[in-house]
Amino acid sequence: MTTTFAPATPNPVRPVSFGRVLGSEWIKLRTVRATVWTLSITVLVMAGLAALTGWSTVLMRESDIEVDAILLDMHPASIVNGGWFFAQLVVIILGVLTVTGEYATGMIRSTFAAVPRRSPALLGKAAVLFATVFATSAVAVALSWLVSLPFLGQLDISVDLASAETWRLLGGTALYLATMSVLAFAVGALVRHSAGAIAIVIGLVLVIETVLASIPLRIFELVSPFLPSSAGGRLLMDEVSLSFVSNPDAPVLTPWQGYAVLVGWVVLLLGSALLVTRRRDA
Repeated sequence: MTTTFAPATPNPVRPVSFGRVLGSEWIKLRTVRATVWTLSITVLVMAGLAALTGWSTVLMRESDIEVDAILLDMHPASIVNGGWFFAQLVVIILGVLTVTGEYATGMIRSTFAAVPRRSPALLGKAAVLFATVFATSAVAVALSWLVSLPFLGQLDISVDLASAETWRLLGGTALYLATMSVLAFAVGALVRHSAGAIAIVIGLVLVIETVLASIPLRIFELVSPFLPSSAGGRLLMDEVSLSFVSNPDAPVLTPWQGYAVLVGWVVLLLGSALLVTRRRDA
């Protein structure tokens, strides 16, 4: 009696596609505890500061205290997105940890083993990060609008959703925060160290840009408007604020020109990160 065995059917090896890379990076991002914490804090910070801005504006209008007319005449949408500056610090941390966390644990070796060309892996991480922060920021803006409604009613103003400026201020908030997170991601990919990358990006936003803008030297007057946060932040300023911060001796960027400068920084840093990542060991 003889026994015959059917030949084993090999498991088909599915090629590495960018769609599969995006899927794997989404699973990694959403299952990391730091992601949940940072995104939750982003929503809370923006909603909380929107409520605080609305409440303080109401108190100032009802009091006899002499206050700056610019604050009282701000666009209603500027009350809603008033927490963007502090929210960007949170998404910067998330952007850095998205890539440096894998270097710290050694998981990056498995990532690059699965995607040997490396560039699609890095671009996939950046794309998933951008989409996640954009969606979270949009939710945060919507919640900020809801908590601002009682204060806007007391001020007898409303957010005009038919206004292009309103959509620029509200939609630009999500766009700006998502772009800043990718900028921080690119720095993290270059530095490969969490604390170092966070210090570089936050130091740039909070220290270097502020210091350069305050030094009355011509070279700094020419350079400071083109720094990432200074340029991109113009997307989130209403017309009154734009006219107030504009230095007549410095280059004046429109909101979308400023955002284009920020995108240029991201392209430059991310391109450098792709080049360096392909050339050095994991």
